[in-house]
Amino acid sequence: MPLEMNREVFITCAVTGSGSTQDKSPHVPHSPEQIADSAIAAAKAGAAVVHCHVRDPETGAPSRDLKLYREVTDRIRDAEMDVVLNLTAGMGGDIVFGSPSPLPTQAGTDMVSAEERVAHVAECLPEICTLDCGTMNFAEADYVMTNTPGMLTAMGRMMTELGVKPEIEAFDTGHLWYAKQLVKEGVLDSPALVQLCMGVPWGAPDDLNTFMAMVNNVPDDWTFSAFGLGRNQMPLAAASILAGGNVRVGLEDNLMLDRGVLATNEALVARAVEITERLGAKVIGPDAVREKLGLVKRAPRG
Repeated sequence: MPLEMNREVFITCAVTGSGSTQDKSPHVPHSPEQIADSAIAAAKAGAAVVHCHVRDPETGAPSRDLKLYREVTDRIRDAEMDVVLNLTAGMGGDIVFGSPSPLPTQAGTDMVSAEERVAHVAECLPEICTLDCGTMNFAEADYVMTNTPGMLTAMGRMMTELGVKPEIEAFDTGHLWYAKQLVKEGVLDSPALVQLCMGVPWGAPDDLNTFMAMVNNVPDDWTFSAFGLGRNQMPLAAASILAGGNVRVGLEDNLMLDRGVLATNEALVARAVEITERLGAKVIGPDAVREKLGLVKRAPRG
């Protein structure tokens, strides 16, 4: 992909995630109402897309509860503020190992079928859902994010048949390699949508050389966005725009607005809007994103 600045940028806000951040900031939303309210506030600040996980309303722990997804989805769709809905499908492929001898699985392991991993997608029919295109030793101790080729093929076919646009989450160059194979096999439609996930241990580091290696592995006609973690969130936003991509920010990836200042989702989006416009680009809204990506908007349930 040639290096050419993107002049029409969409911003995605990753509202809450599933990491262990619930006790690190009071702004990380837990309940469906809090998650939806934060998503709507992010949309008002300039996010065209909101990427949502759900959490246990009491503990803040990550959840796959269909009722929680249904409530978040309904609340966002019932709001007066329009926004493209993007739900995670990343959970249900988690293995947590114990001691290397004899390597038993531990509490936190959550392995389910392809059908169960996309059950909330079939129930809620968002415009976009994520597809983590590979297995990776993840940031936390002996946790492995598991996505076999067979699992990804099954999930990808289900998403495509549902008319939901998969957002390929690529944590390393091999994930992009496999994503191109899924398109070649007709599992995913082309042109595809990609999220470049930078700086997540132990995937692709967030230095510019590695970032450009990732960008250069995205086919020319695909659409990509990118994010970095923590203090590198905003530098990666600028780098993505300059490299021809779009932007993701939000509390899933970064809790701080400035040194010593805890962020809200809407404040992070406002900062991303400022960066985008200062670079001379235009921030586009949800209707323009739907047209660009060929998305199908679902109406609120009557």
